[in-house]
Amino acid sequence: MEFRYLGNSGLKISEITYGNWLTHGSQVENETATQCVRAALDAGISTFDTADVYANTKAESVLGEALKGERRESLEIFTKVYWPTGPQGKNDVGLSRKHIMESINGSLQRLQTDYVDLYQAHRYDTETPLEETMQAFADVVRQGKALYIGVSEWTAQQLRAGHALAKELGIQLISSQPQYSMLWRVIEDEVVPASRELGVSQIVWSPVAQGVLTGKYKPGQQPPEGSRATDEKGGANMIKRFMNDDVLTRVQDLQPVADDLGLSMAQLAIAWVLQNDNVAAALIGASRPEQVTDNVKAAGVTIPAEVMTRIDEILGDVVERDAGKTAETSPQKRPV
Repeated sequence: MEFRYLGNSGLKISEITYGNWLTHGSQVENETATQCVRAALDAGISTFDTADVYANTKAESVLGEALKGERRESLEIFTKVYWPTGPQGKNDVGLSRKHIMESINGSLQRLQTDYVDLYQAHRYDTETPLEETMQAFADVVRQGKALYIGVSEWTAQQLRAGHALAKELGIQLISSQPQYSMLWRVIEDEVVPASRELGVSQIVWSPVAQGVLTGKYKPGQQPPEGSRATDEKGGANMIKRFMNDDVLTRVQDLQPVADDLGLSMAQLAIAWVLQNDNVAAALIGASRPEQVTDNVKAAGVTIPAEVMTRIDEILGDVVERDAGKTAETSPQKRPV
């Protein structure tokens, strides 16, 4: 395993980070989830990312149980706050002081830890003054409940504003967690340049484009039974944007590239995002331990510049690059 600094901080994290968004507490049994976490630890992964909303808090509980007994100082545990949790009442959502303070306490209890290494704003809250949000985060840090602050799917402008307030308050906003893959590059023109300037790293989710970049979805064929594309509760809606024959045909054309590098298609996709020097970690999920074992082989891989160019040529205009998509795909108001 290779390790990278997270933003302009002294914190090192594993460049392959284990995330339990669509699996723990919902899609796979707890025993299997624990086996996946053990496989991650065995592979040298030390960084684990979750959120209170995943499986409506169950994912945090599963992760906390799976990590029980591990030396806490050897782990980096990340979680997030924003989306509705619990009974989803009027204050069970957003980035108000009330919701942040109540949510961090719930997360720590479920994760069975006294603190998280990184506490992230899971989206931008248009209905709470940013000053209120950042003051609450600062208090969470000063109480020792989080060491650092991050955000997820914030625009460059939002990131600049949040970072400026964090600096005024004497806390470190060091990370951004966006979607990023060969097919989804919307952060490259605005978010990444702003992040480099501010000393913020990316922790990217869905580096294999919800499984599309594994090559398992074939043009002109129905998706395999049990795959994400067939699971309405497990991300089928999100994957639809990639499920057309033009995209799928071009993805199949990446197989020789992966073969030449001695990588699986999934390893190629993960290694590709890690070539970006603003990316500190690629988030991987798993429903089986062997998926973890396979994916971690992308750590430390260098893809030659000419191969990066070849990938661009193969994918061509199916790549989404519109920087406006970050704002478009974020909630304009709280969901409840």
